Amino acid sequence: MTGVAVAALALTTLAACGSDDDGSSTDDDGGAESADIRVWLNGTDTPQEARDWLKKTFEEDNPGSTLTIEQQEWDGLVEKLTTALSSESETPDVVEIGNTQAPTFTSAGAFSPLTDELDDLGGDDLLPGFVEGATVDGETYAVPYYAGSKYIFYRKDLFEKSGLEVPTTLEEFVQAAATLKKDNPKPANFSGFWFPGQDWRNGAAFVWSAGGDLAVDDGGEWTGSLSSPESVAGLEMAQQLFTESSGAPKDGNEADPWTPFCAGEVGMMSTPGWVKGLLEDPETGCPDGHAKQVGVFALPGPDGEPAPVLLGGSDIAIAAKSANQDLAQEAVELMLSEDYQTLMAEAGLTPARTSLASLLGDDEYAEATVAAASNAKLTPAAPGWATVEGSRALEDLFSAIAQGGDVEELAAKTDEQMNSQLNG
Repeated sequence: MTGVAVAALALTTLAACGSDDDGSSTDDDGGAESADIRVWLNGTDTPQEARDWLKKTFEEDNPGSTLTIEQQEWDGLVEKLTTALSSESETPDVVEIGNTQAPTFTSAGAFSPLTDELDDLGGDDLLPGFVEGATVDGETYAVPYYAGSKYIFYRKDLFEKSGLEVPTTLEEFVQAAATLKKDNPKPANFSGFWFPGQDWRNGAAFVWSAGGDLAVDDGGEWTGSLSSPESVAGLEMAQQLFTESSGAPKDGNEADPWTPFCAGEVGMMSTPGWVKGLLEDPETGCPDGHAKQVGVFALPGPDGEPAPVLLGGSDIAIAAKSANQDLAQEAVELMLSEDYQTLMAEAGLTPARTSLASLLGDDEYAEATVAAASNAKLTPAAPGWATVEGSRALEDLFSAIAQGGDVEELAAKTDEQMNSQLNG
């Protein structure tokens, strides 16, 4: 999404949004009695059990209304949302959006304010960083849906074979990844650490660990910071991993890492906790021999404390153009309810409400989740950050680094590109 598109979106979404063109009926006070509430969920993170519960419970609570879940793909989501949220006839009522993408849409006025409803939705119990990232000029336009800090899944048997212990520093992690690659020459594409070229979300941890940043706010003006000496040092460490440890495609994305992991092609990978369920799935998961050898740990930083990994996850918001504001709010309330969030936690997703964190359990997976989240970071809260993501500037940067490009030159070029996008 370009800056022009954001500006256009801001103008169109400020127009009146009340409409019954979608076929919903209204009562004497003008409120919607019944409607089909369209909820956009992205990817496969939300478990089917939670989807079924939401539809069933909403329709039981609102006789005559229906709830339809429409699955979207993360790739190209920014552009698709830009178009849909600008149209009264095509807009969904409730949307899931990546927490890193939210600032652009909240700044553009694409979502209805939820400030007055925050207490009903969870108030101070909601993940504070997510609420802050979706707040503009004192108004909150989106609320957290779930969080998912990444941590390391590894093959215990391969560690034992190579005489490795779980690394306690980032330097030890890099060395362990190289050792695993060296000790497993077959298959040829084996990864000591699975790190495809476009994977900036995992790559950001190395930038932050070196004291660098993706972008910084200088007196209200956001500028790229990838060419700082600290950031370059982190990018060079990422390049070392690409070169010495990863057999993943140098121009590939991070989708479906469990597939090569279960195929015996990966020693370590950095993924959200919900991947555990995929690895253990009796039909589509790893063979028993691999599944039983899986261990986890939080990526260590240079000082032995957990590395500052990207705090991923999603927000949920009500489209400003939705003709069904009250019913949409009821759907959001259900998605933040204890029953629904419990289903999310059981799937390995960090709940939107901090008081429910214990639902993750107390095994090594829960411990890794908590440790990874303890020092996690968000992407820059710049108004144009979704524009940066939509332009794929960071995918291009890391892919070029993976293919052996000059880190300093590539970082400077990316900063220049981001400088024209970050401020909307």
